[in-house]
Amino acid sequence: MKMRTHTCGELRPADTGAKVELCGWVDSVRDHGGLIFIDLRDRYGLTQCVFDPQDSQAAWDAAQACRGEYVVRISGEVRGRPPEMLNERIATGGIEVRSSGIVVLNKAHTPPFPLDDREAAHVSEDLRLEYRYLDLRRPGMQQALMLRHRILQAARNYFDEQEFVDIETPILTKSTPEGARDYLVPSRVSPGMFFALPQAPQQYKQLLMMAGMDRYVQIARCFRDEDLRADRQPEFTQIDLEMSFVTADDIMAIVDGLLARVMVAAGHPAPELPLPRMTYREAMDRFGSDKPDLRFGMEIVDLAAVFAGTHFKVFARALEGGGVVKAINAKGLFQAPIKMVEEDWTGLAKDGGLGGLAYIRVQEDGTWKSPIVKFFSDDEKLKLQAALGIEPGDLVLFGADKAEKVLPVLGRIRLLAGAQAQAIPADAFRFTWVTDFPLFERSDEGRLVSVHHPFTAPRPEDIPLLDTDAEQVRAQAYDIVLNGTELGGGSIRIHDPAFQARMFQVLGLPESEIQSRFSHLLRALEFGAPPHGGLAIGADRLVMLLANGHSIRDVIAFPKTQKAMDVMMNAPSSVDDKQLRDIHIRLAAAPKPEG
Repeated sequence: MKMRTHTCGELRPADTGAKVELCGWVDSVRDHGGLIFIDLRDRYGLTQCVFDPQDSQAAWDAAQACRGEYVVRISGEVRGRPPEMLNERIATGGIEVRSSGIVVLNKAHTPPFPLDDREAAHVSEDLRLEYRYLDLRRPGMQQALMLRHRILQAARNYFDEQEFVDIETPILTKSTPEGARDYLVPSRVSPGMFFALPQAPQQYKQLLMMAGMDRYVQIARCFRDEDLRADRQPEFTQIDLEMSFVTADDIMAIVDGLLARVMVAAGHPAPELPLPRMTYREAMDRFGSDKPDLRFGMEIVDLAAVFAGTHFKVFARALEGGGVVKAINAKGLFQAPIKMVEEDWTGLAKDGGLGGLAYIRVQEDGTWKSPIVKFFSDDEKLKLQAALGIEPGDLVLFGADKAEKVLPVLGRIRLLAGAQAQAIPADAFRFTWVTDFPLFERSDEGRLVSVHHPFTAPRPEDIPLLDTDAEQVRAQAYDIVLNGTELGGGSIRIHDPAFQARMFQVLGLPESEIQSRFSHLLRALEFGAPPHGGLAIGADRLVMLLANGHSIRDVIAFPKTQKAMDVMMNAPSSVDDKQLRDIHIRLAAAPKPEG
């Protein structure tokens, strides 16, 4: 005998007359003139159940005693609702269950917060995470997790069709720091030695290419001990792939198909393929960001030609010193608050290293209002109007200095201006590839470091620059961006052992460090490594964006807080002395208070 015959979201008018058994949580109890109505809820939906004392006094008494979140089993017969009683807000709104029996399977305390999506939005996130098993009963949270399932299932099916092999890689591995701190795990059987939790399966998936697996994929768990924000967690999930005998174009084509598939699985239209591409240089010049948001305009425009030979000293000094003069036209924002432009946005510009933020307000009658306009010639005004498409109601924002200062500042202000103008459509999805990143950058200490990782191959035509101007070398690297968020990235890898050794030398890594961290990879390269490359997409970020969410915590079943705490399990937590002795660890004494 089944405990239930149907779910709470399954019954329709065609089921009228059927005898049914339903199980779920009591969503609400209502007494309407002697009839008791219980809305019964499970993850599939909600069904209205009616109790009449004339049908069964015992069932009516039991129903009246029920409270919200009681777990119950209800027996009854499906009845169609009269036309005036239809509830079009729910899928089962055409029926109700005339109930003849109810069994309370479990009583419940009153939840510490309402299990309603609208009310829960006003509840402390820490409280919701402490009672996450209750928070997950909310329809919004359940829908997010089901969306995550559909997206990842669509990804698995797609990769299977493309002949990828799903291979698990170790969780306990070697510490090879890759930018963030490793989570370390002490070894009981090897005193003083430690495993690390993987920041990514990077080296393993390359080794799988050397093993001849040709196409690898994994929904991989990754771990990084870093400061958290809305799109970061200490443990997260990647859609991780690697391919042999490929170019960057091959990998991007596979990912294009993947993203089209998951968009449909998420209930959105598939994007037109191939997805657009732009170089890193183009992205920075047009959008001031290597993860450009293409949902709106307000692009950055170069004004060097407009102000060549200008008498406005601020712009003249910038151009004569090898810098730039650039601007964005914030359409329709001429009435933006003074404080926002002159304090908030100007403060952001100064924090970015600029002297300030010049601007022009274009009044509704076409008048230009700005303290800098008096320094412009009539010819400069005409050229500026043409270059930026200036119209009444616009707000023009200028940056003048070195390009590496101006572009990021205008990129950030562009996003703020787009939001202020309500020009960014929330229901649009715009992908783009960004390619040809720099291979190297300078660390805060002035040392040459890899922008991605030291296994990234340079563009062949840039190899001669390795010994003369390494910072100009472009990588065979590519990021996939959605709505101004980096979903993931990858690269073509170095497959020649001699060239990989040369790359380590360019980075200034001492031989002892190379052997300690990468000897296994270098050894594998010497046994016939195919040309290969790959990519990893942040699954949590992807689901968050397709769910129109604001934090990856909203699409992870049991996330950590922003302090990397699990407040539900009270982890991390202390352990007893025996556990520490078993793994050969002794805690340092806490420092004594001063005085």
